[in-house]
Amino acid sequence: MSYEKVKQAKELIIGLKQTTKAIEQNAVSEVIIAKDADSLVIERIVTLASSKGIPIAYVDSKRKLGKACGIDVHAATCGIKK
Repeated sequence: MSYEKVKQAKELIIGLKQTTKAIEQNAVSEVIIAKDADSLVIERIVTLASSKGIPIAYVDSKRKLGKACGIDVHAATCGIKK
């Protein structure tokens, strides 16, 4: 499951803006997106990651993704750093 991948990752990029920036810089190996995130918010990340051939994994909850990232707030998306 992707929550486990997130917990085991050595370096994470957390949040929409930071993940977008990291994708543009080819600094991530995979992107994780919460299914309950607003589709308008994550549309750019999905398009950008797809165009660069970066795999996208989906998880059920922003709350659980934030917790897996080690933060106390929800996270719509995160990236696993290369």
